[in-house]
Amino acid sequence: MSDHADLPFAGLTVLDVASFIAAPVAATVMADYGARVIKVEPPGTGDPNRSIMGTLASYPKAVANYPWEMDSRGKRSIAIDLKTAEGQAVLHRLAAQADVFITNYPLNVRDKLKIAYDDIAPLNPRLIYASFTGYGERGPDRDQLGFDSTAYFARSGLLDCNRWEGQPPGAVMPAQGDRGSGMTLLAAVVTALFQRSRTGKGAHVSSSLYANGLWANGVGAQAALLGAFLPPRPPRDRPRNPLTNIYQSQDERWMQLTIVREDRQWPAFCRMIARADLEHDPRFADATSRRKNGAVLTAMLDEIFAAAPWDVWRKRFMEAGVPVGLIGKLQDLTADEQAVACDAVVEADIPNMPKTLAAPFQIAGHAPRRPTQAPALGAETDAILREAGYSADDIARLRAGSAVA
Repeated sequence: MSDHADLPFAGLTVLDVASFIAAPVAATVMADYGARVIKVEPPGTGDPNRSIMGTLASYPKAVANYPWEMDSRGKRSIAIDLKTAEGQAVLHRLAAQADVFITNYPLNVRDKLKIAYDDIAPLNPRLIYASFTGYGERGPDRDQLGFDSTAYFARSGLLDCNRWEGQPPGAVMPAQGDRGSGMTLLAAVVTALFQRSRTGKGAHVSSSLYANGLWANGVGAQAALLGAFLPPRPPRDRPRNPLTNIYQSQDERWMQLTIVREDRQWPAFCRMIARADLEHDPRFADATSRRKNGAVLTAMLDEIFAAAPWDVWRKRFMEAGVPVGLIGKLQDLTADEQAVACDAVVEADIPNMPKTLAAPFQIAGHAPRRPTQAPALGAETDAILREAGYSADDIARLRAGSAVA
């Protein structure tokens, strides 16, 4: 594998001692941008993310094992049994030589496996120890197991906010909170690396699904801290604001209308829909009257938007400078030229998976590594041990004792 010496994280060694998605995502992006990432997995089954597509009904089935490929590209795998003293000693040696240690193992498990911060930090004063939890590392719920559906979406109030009045809370697709949360952990690691460049000292950084869910739900959460709340969202046929509502086109595509600067854009909107008469209609003359008569205006707009297909409306909205967004379907992505043009979707050298998602940012002049196939379990165990200073006899002994595989 090329060192990609021109990439920002080239020369850094990262230990990914984590499972599933949120914490490993941070290591994935570091690998994309040049880091040497070692994926530490238990022998036998490895990271459960290897098999999640087949075990969860909410994952679409495909010819490629895309959850594993997407979240583990660019990494090397070593299988270590951390339940053994010999396995723990191997990991400790790797940590002593690393720059970043990432884990999301539960706090009590970290203690049992001797990978807690107090176990690892003394081995390497320059190490950045990045830990991730469901609900944070302190407090009464610190040991509660959390997933994005429970900690990020449910506990934070996001599911409750995203529902219609009288309806149950909404539902989410897998890992929608995990990926954004992983980027937060990456930001913490980068911040600590910057601090290390000035002080020479490592640090312990952390994040949680719950904190990220609250941050994502910041408008409502901050209002709640002040005792301010909105009731559940009324149905779309009687919205709080008809100009920030959803409407359906003739070809049955839903569009999200988002006119925030109403007084400025209301006249242009009326002209765009060929209803200049509405601009001075007393029922809709200002924001207050439009909200008061929101159900009436919504019914009128429903009829107007249903008269033409999305492509027609898209052109009219763009010409008028009025903000709207198509409510996309995932099926649209395969033909979305913009996703490729903005480098959100990139080509990959992965069997049965010619394209994949890139990290959601770019660095001018530094294209990330082209995604390659994720490693088989323990595929680089021997090579990683040799690089850490183990002899052939040492490796044979570790394998014979089942400390590594």
